[in-house]
Amino acid sequence: MNSNTFRRAALAAVAAPVALFAAVPAQAAPATPAIGGEGRASAVVLRTGLDVSLLNKSVHVPLKVTLNEVQAPASAEKTALTVNLDGVAGGRPVSVLRADVATANATVDKNKAEGYTNLAKARVHVPGLPLLSLIEVEKVTSKALCEVGKEPVAESNVLGHVKVLGKKVTFSAGGPTRVAVPGVGEVSLDLSSTETTSRTAAATALRLKVSVNPLDLNVAEVEGDITLAEATCGTPKAPKTPEKPEQPGGSDGGSTDGGSTGGDTGGDAPDVKPQTGSDAGKAPTTANLAETGGSSTTPYLAGGAALLLAIGAGATVVARRRGSQG
Repeated sequence: MNSNTFRRAALAAVAAPVALFAAVPAQAAPATPAIGGEGRASAVVLRTGLDVSLLNKSVHVPLKVTLNEVQAPASAEKTALTVNLDGVAGGRPVSVLRADVATANATVDKNKAEGYTNLAKARVHVPGLPLLSLIEVEKVTSKALCEVGKEPVAESNVLGHVKVLGKKVTFSAGGPTRVAVPGVGEVSLDLSSTETTSRTAAATALRLKVSVNPLDLNVAEVEGDITLAEATCGTPKAPKTPEKPEQPGGSDGGSTDGGSTGGDTGGDAPDVKPQTGSDAGKAPTTANLAETGGSSTTPYLAGGAALLLAIGAGATVVARRRGSQG
């Protein structure tokens, strides 16, 4: 065996592990899809922003209270709300809301966010009008639903009768409904207000603008806003698209036959070829390695064994040649 033949065999052995190393990046597992950002949802049964003017002190007492206001994930169920206001009703609690049912729910997961409010058999009072309800409703509901990949939805329903300052109300479609009672005051109502954008939704069953002058219980005037049955939501962010695993470069699959194609090895050295794992020249996937009992280190071990085998074969040839010359 001449020196050129030995050199070609050694080059073929060295080329094998190089091809294996080039194929390793294609064996990486696909990226796990990222979970989308959390959405948001809220619900509230009642919210007041009122200013109470007193008779004998010429001062203003704010009345800012809420009933069953929740942020996702949460729920609440309470049917009565009372407050204490200095200088009103001789220090006794003032009943703002009483209802048979007053619930608020807000839920969020990776696919949707939802707010929901339900109010039934409810009566709202303001300071200075202990016997006359500012508003009385049979049932109102609001729902806001935001789902990934869908348009947000906002719905409000006012079911049954509605009375304002003791008067039954017939709502008009053209705008706010106004109810005025001589010697008591005026209330303006907006019915079933909804609003949606590409990612948010909000629904309010009733919104009242209040201006009354009860002249009772040391109250001269009550002005402000009241909201009944409100729900909102914001759509969660969609999960990210999983990244594709890196593919071997080049149209030949990144494999090479190296020096194994260059001439005859004379039959004394093994014919070593790169282990690409498939006929198409693509590296084996992680799943194939698991099925055959292999691992990500298998290509490196195979390359090292090939290199050692080639070197051993070359050394044997040299030893035989020297023996024959001696």
